[in-house]
Amino acid sequence: MRHLVYVFIPSALILLTAFRLAFALWQWPRVRQAGGLLPILIGGLRIDALMIAALSAPVILLAPWLGHYPAMTTVAAIWFTFAWFLLTLLEVSTPQFIIEYDTRPNRLYVDYLKHPQEVMGMLWKGYKLMIGIALIGLGLIVYSGWSIFGHIGPDPIMSWWLRPIWMLAGAALCALAIRGTLAHRPINPSSVAWSSDSMLNTLPLNSLYNVAYAIYSMKNERSAEDIYGGMDAAEMNQIVRDAAAMPAGPDTLPTLHRQTPAQKRERKPNLVLIVEESLGAQYVSNLGGAKLTPELDKLAQTGWNFRRAYATGTRSVRGLEAVSAGFPPTVADAVLRLPGSQTRFFTLAQLLKEQGYRSRFIYGGEAHFDNMKSFFLGNGFDELYEQSSFESPEFVGTWGASDEDMFNKLHQLLGQDKEQPTLTLAFSVSNHSPWEYPAGRIQVEGDPATVENTVRYADWAIGDFFKKARESDYWDNTVFLIVADHDSRVGGANLVPLRHFHIPALILGAGVPSRQDERIMSQIDLAPTLLSLMGIESEHPMIGRDLTQQDSDRAMMQYFENYGYLKGDILTVLMPHLPPCQYRYTAPDKYEPLEQIDEALAKEALAHVLWPSWAYHEQAYTLPHLQKR
Repeated sequence: MRHLVYVFIPSALILLTAFRLAFALWQWPRVRQAGGLLPILIGGLRIDALMIAALSAPVILLAPWLGHYPAMTTVAAIWFTFAWFLLTLLEVSTPQFIIEYDTRPNRLYVDYLKHPQEVMGMLWKGYKLMIGIALIGLGLIVYSGWSIFGHIGPDPIMSWWLRPIWMLAGAALCALAIRGTLAHRPINPSSVAWSSDSMLNTLPLNSLYNVAYAIYSMKNERSAEDIYGGMDAAEMNQIVRDAAAMPAGPDTLPTLHRQTPAQKRERKPNLVLIVEESLGAQYVSNLGGAKLTPELDKLAQTGWNFRRAYATGTRSVRGLEAVSAGFPPTVADAVLRLPGSQTRFFTLAQLLKEQGYRSRFIYGGEAHFDNMKSFFLGNGFDELYEQSSFESPEFVGTWGASDEDMFNKLHQLLGQDKEQPTLTLAFSVSNHSPWEYPAGRIQVEGDPATVENTVRYADWAIGDFFKKARESDYWDNTVFLIVADHDSRVGGANLVPLRHFHIPALILGAGVPSRQDERIMSQIDLAPTLLSLMGIESEHPMIGRDLTQQDSDRAMMQYFENYGYLKGDILTVLMPHLPPCQYRYTAPDKYEPLEQIDEALAKEALAHVLWPSWAYHEQAYTLPHLQKR
């Protein structure tokens, strides 16, 4: 069995590398334009090592104990032949998949297997010759695998004292290869993403890994309908459109509509989205919180300050999907992490690319965390700057380079922009446990490692950046958004603790007038509002409201398995497999249960919790030219 391992590892590595090279040469114009072959080969070695280690691990661990038995050697040979078959089959399938979908085999490869009757009927009627060739090819794959692995004999008996050493060493090496790194976050597809061309980001992967990862990720695609109950799709879409006051779109993109801005601009402004980690309203003085944010409070007097903004969830990925894509929350995982949204999914970057914008993402940590790198590069963002791209950062903590380092990178990049307008999404990291930040920036109170002191530092970094920005050449032509991704320490005895979804949201710069807005609004309303302030006329599927021209009285939020829909002072809560309940919400943590349920409002809440899952599964949240045909 040990000899089988010695043969399988290099054979599989050569096989996968050969296919990867062939695909790269086939797509050479795109590879060359994106920067060349090296990132594909280096990333490919990491992913291949993971896949080969996973396939080899059972044999490696059992070899010292059972490798000298002929029967077990035969079982191991059959296993490696089967692994060879899977690796080769998926690689051979890849070219046609790229031609059809411009990506390696992914979850669609599995989705087709759910409908064997229809798929096999289609193939038999239209592709009899291809089926015959494929069967011969599959036979040749199995034959080649058995020719390599089927004639290797059993191992010599290993000394008793070597057996545990071999097993422990093998387990350690397999674990390291599967984890792919010594850093604190294991490898994932985002780790080897390197280009704004989403197809090229799949070339470092091998197709078996890509399919396996898609299957693994499907566990996050929980069905809202199974949890909260169903609704006719046409009725659901109508309710959602009515709530957003938009006309009906085409059948496949029912919320696609044209948005006309409230104002026109002679020059397209830059847009900067600053997403602040865990900066809930409980810390912000002008929103009734603790007096920890004097810089943000001063900025709030100079721009459009939303005093009743609500986050859509309690995780960063939830806030990022709302701010960058205008996508509402659902009981499933955020779309940044779902396999079906890694390309052709709507984002502001996709939309603004059509307007001539160049887009980038700045993050002080490792951008493959929460699959951010793969999602953003696959959906319209052209550039990505993470910790490794920061030159001589002032401070690096557990989560990455400090907020001031992120802002320094933002200031540098904005200062380098020429005539082409840009979208920049900048995500902070400092305001997160274990509460690390550079010394000498703030007046510390008590223990330095507290959330209160870290909020003070995050606020200082905001103020320091905007002092520089106001004196810069880019200030007059840049619209800035400052918004929290979510609150920290979300909890409480309420089904949906509304006060912990209350967050700061502020738009300023580029002629944005000063305004204190007391209307209830959601994170998903920010993107349409920003487009209107920028003077961008566009067509998109977002269901958020343009608050320059529409009123706002509702917010939606996912709190674990509970869904909250706040409209006016009525909070509707949907819970798994239970009827809806409603409360009159009059103050933080003050809820008055309503005996009589407003059925129309409950149906509106249900439509909004079902719609994101439906739009994701039906691939209805995209732009027309990006639809999969």
